[in-house]
Amino acid sequence: MGGVFAAKPRAGPHKLRESMPLVLILRNKLKYALDNREVKMIMGDRNILVDGKVRTDPKFPAGFMDVVQIPKAKDNFRVLYDVKGRFHLVPISEEEAKFKLCKVVSSTTGLKKVPVITTHDGRTIRYPDPLIKIGDSVKIDLATGKVVDVIKMEMGKLCFVNKGRNTGRIGVLIHREKHLGSFDIAKLKDAKGNVFAVRLDACFMIGEGEGKSRVTLPKRNGVKLSIIEEKAQKRSQ
Repeated sequence: MGGVFAAKPRAGPHKLRESMPLVLILRNKLKYALDNREVKMIMGDRNILVDGKVRTDPKFPAGFMDVVQIPKAKDNFRVLYDVKGRFHLVPISEEEAKFKLCKVVSSTTGLKKVPVITTHDGRTIRYPDPLIKIGDSVKIDLATGKVVDVIKMEMGKLCFVNKGRNTGRIGVLIHREKHLGSFDIAKLKDAKGNVFAVRLDACFMIGEGEGKSRVTLPKRNGVKLSIIEEKAQKRSQ
């Protein structure tokens, strides 16, 4: 951003370091407002929806896979990362704005032996399908909050890296290494054929295979260029 001060997200569904307040989305990313006062006016008129719910707090945190909607402008965006690990708002259709993908981070048995799964955005879902395991992605219908589909963490599935040095890269899961007492390692292959390794817990399942993503992807389709390739691309432009 530049400068000394920046808006800090409030406590919410996402971790502090994995979210961005709505004031930065409207003012700095989308340029719908010139300053904080204008953001407050826009949000006070109940014009901003996050995951299908009206939000009036400029510091409400929006994180990975959240759907930000501005009905009056007929704009819909999904919060993703670019290949440099920065937040990126990808324009999506009205149809795609009706759902989001959530990663299952825990599976427990709650009060009165009720099975419960928890997702990366703080949702708790009771009585899930027994086939849903930790690491899988579930497709959530934002109108009802119910699970409509599951993407299993298996070989050949398309992954979005949402943590670490390779944040923003996308690839097909081709190999999985188990390390007892340490982190499991996943090897991914991107659209250009480059193979790279990440922690398995940094993989977010988004589709059945290459070119079969359930969500609209950012430019470059998650392919990270080397410094030499980036320079060559700038020169060609």
